[in-house]
Amino acid sequence: MQPINNLPRRLLLLAAGVAGAVGVVSAAAASHAGESRNLSAIATICLAHGPALLALCGAGPDRSPLRIAGYLLAAGTLIFSADLGIREWLGHGAFPGAAPLGGAGMIFGWVLVAIGALFSRQ
Repeated sequence: MQPINNLPRRLLLLAAGVAGAVGVVSAAAASHAGESRNLSAIATICLAHGPALLALCGAGPDRSPLRIAGYLLAAGTLIFSADLGIREWLGHGAFPGAAPLGGAGMIFGWVLVAIGALFSRQ
């Protein structure tokens, strides 16, 4: 296996791994902590987006719509999940509008996946 020398791809791969781990931990915490909507939402978002990020890590060149979609999904997942986690454990959000901003990042990321599929040269 060749090392990944491209920093943006490495960061996307890192985001995939972190999302997967956070998703599993959140699912376990939600099952043991009673009914926590925040933990369940974090688990769902991270376990859905982690594999997608992993797939997009190898999709197309650096500036392709699919790769940019991965960056949007990673940022949106991070912001959304962090906001819900901070709400769960500290009782307040990360910053005003964090969850909608993260959600919008994820939505636009998925839209860009669809656009990338239509216009991909691969």
